[in-house]
Amino acid sequence: MRLLTIDGTCNSCGERVRTARVQAGLSQEQLAARIQLEGHSLTQKAVSRIESGARVVPDYEVPLLAEALNVSALWLLGIGPEGTP
Repeated sequence: MRLLTIDGTCNSCGERVRTARVQAGLSQEQLAARIQLEGHSLTQKAVSRIESGARVVPDYEVPLLAEALNVSALWLLGIGPEGTP
């Protein structure tokens, strides 16, 4: 099966995940730990792959990322207002 990409990336939220994470002062490891505390197995490597666009972000992970980063899920998906989270 061939994976469809958007501008060469496997997700549409990687840049916003990185932006929100950096603004929150979190490392990739710290973000992964926050999500792991919610019971979902996400590693630092997975966060790195999300941010680089090399990993698909399933729909059930978007709210987990949004909550851990204190932003809206719509903003992460690029649907919310532009600007900082």
